[in-house]
Amino acid sequence: MPEDAQTLPLWMIYALLTVGCWGVYGILLHTGQLSMNDPQNGRYKAFFWVGIAYFLIAVIAPALALVVNGASWDMPKGGILWSLLAGVAGAIGAFGVLLAFGAKGHPAVVMAIIFAGAPIVNAIVSLATHPPAGGWSALRWQFILGILLAAAGGMMVTAYKPGPGKPVQPQVEQETGR
Repeated sequence: MPEDAQTLPLWMIYALLTVGCWGVYGILLHTGQLSMNDPQNGRYKAFFWVGIAYFLIAVIAPALALVVNGASWDMPKGGILWSLLAGVAGAIGAFGVLLAFGAKGHPAVVMAIIFAGAPIVNAIVSLATHPPAGGWSALRWQFILGILLAAAGGMMVTAYKPGPGKPVQPQVEQETGR
């Protein structure tokens, strides 16, 4: 690789990792729900295992990292509060995905609405909590157009999603007698 070739910054790699993981989240969760073979409680069973995975990844891994790095376990109340609120928002959001599936929402539609709507909510809340220098009138037209395009994209993906194809049948191996 040439020396002047640009590489992706580490933050971008992590962001793209998140895009990939969250991009398959709804599909995996819906498949897990259906695979529980329990139309009444399958969504709760699936969410239970999501919680187990969160515990393993979000509790055990950072605790080990803190121990390995010799970090202090002294944490300010404000940091704890805001972090807990973030966790509550994330967990309620994940549960909302599952409830949407349970209410007959199709994963492609549900996730398109979420992934188009969440950046809009993020932008509005960010602007409200950290207003731009010069006030709202200082917002560039490209930013406003981006918000409108995100909304239009979510709406269009929802309205014009392709219909279901032929169900995939599991491949059954037949004995050939050889």
